[in-house]
Amino acid sequence: MLRKIAPRGATPLEVAARPMHQRPLVWGATASALLLVAALALRAPQSPGVAENPPATDVASDPAPVQLNDAVAEVASTPEPKQPEWRNLTVGDGDNLSALFARAGFTDTDLYRVAQSNERESLRRIYPGEQVGFRVDEEGALLAMRHIQSPVLTTLYERTPDGYRATTLTREPDRLHREVSMTIDSSLFMAGIEAGLGDAMIMELAGIFGGVIDFALDPRTGDTIHVIYEELLLDGEHLDDGPILAASFTNRGETFEAYRYTDSEGDTSYYNEAGVSMRKAFLRAPLDFTRVSSNFNPNRLHPIYKTQRPHRGTDYAAPRGTPVYAAGDGRVIEAGYTRPNGNYVFIQHGEQFETHYLHLHRKQVKKGAKVKQGQVIGTVGSTGAATGPHLHYEFLVNGVHRNPRTVHKILPKARSLPQEEIPRYLAAIQQPTEQLASLRDARQLALAE
Repeated sequence: MLRKIAPRGATPLEVAARPMHQRPLVWGATASALLLVAALALRAPQSPGVAENPPATDVASDPAPVQLNDAVAEVASTPEPKQPEWRNLTVGDGDNLSALFARAGFTDTDLYRVAQSNERESLRRIYPGEQVGFRVDEEGALLAMRHIQSPVLTTLYERTPDGYRATTLTREPDRLHREVSMTIDSSLFMAGIEAGLGDAMIMELAGIFGGVIDFALDPRTGDTIHVIYEELLLDGEHLDDGPILAASFTNRGETFEAYRYTDSEGDTSYYNEAGVSMRKAFLRAPLDFTRVSSNFNPNRLHPIYKTQRPHRGTDYAAPRGTPVYAAGDGRVIEAGYTRPNGNYVFIQHGEQFETHYLHLHRKQVKKGAKVKQGQVIGTVGSTGAATGPHLHYEFLVNGVHRNPRTVHKILPKARSLPQEEIPRYLAAIQQPTEQLASLRDARQLALAE
């Protein structure tokens, strides 16, 4: 249902009085009644005591009562005037409000008047694909305008005697809990697609477990994933996927669980069954994964120079342009180009740790910039001494190269919920814990059969 949020003290728009020019039939009925009274007065006797006895046919044929009833019936049967229809325009690339108003036949003056309303935030941000609608009165002047930002959010601008007044119209979608189970045959992405998950939810799933699983290297055929999430419905139709509420990932026989939880301070994050944050200090894989071409090998033969050179990192082969993420929070200490490294970015994380990203196609950060974990710092390329597009990723601890695949074992532990919060957390995740266990049991039974 649409819910109008009108300014305090405003008259509800639905009960506005009808203008006088829209009530001609009511005035006509009143006039007919007055003419009837005048006509009867004219037909009264001219002198007292002299009675005029008109034929009965005159009384029976008197049309006045019939005319009055016809007038009333005409008023009652007249339909309400139709509301002017909306003309909607879709925002295109490069469009602005001035161009949209002009396309609809209005001037910048009309736009200025609308922009003086009590709520202008909607007008400051319009994006391709959104709709802007216009409604005109009988003279062709702008009666109302609306900005449809999404199926659940519209801002309406209506003309009043004091100018245009804005009202926010919102719709609340229905939320249903959904469950899905999947088994990896080739990759997490393909398993998710086959299970009916959207790209965004698959990447959200990878983000939740990104601190404990390297999705480019760790998943194996036969690994199982169970997800409980919200689906958003509008008028019974799928609108969007909501957040993941709980999930479990069984990788090589080890099961990792994650639960969405909002703590007493109002912060929402994911925690394991013991209340330890799923967000670790570093991501296990610093890019949108596809495949890996080579792992950490201190004695490998360099593919270009054909000499034995240390390979102090992990190569993630991926299509050119694949986003590369900062593995953790930190500061960019180097960002440049050399012939061996190509475009590169070095990030310092506190006093002990440093990560290197080599052979980038493009750099998206500069030296001295602060970065957050998961922030895009560049894209995969093949610049420098590289035989094909890939990311070369290195991890240093106190200046010494360490294997990125195993360094997580010596990294700082993740934050845990305060002890006083644990009882509340365990009570909150009791039901999803049982649901995940039920999903795992059902999957094992199905595989056994």
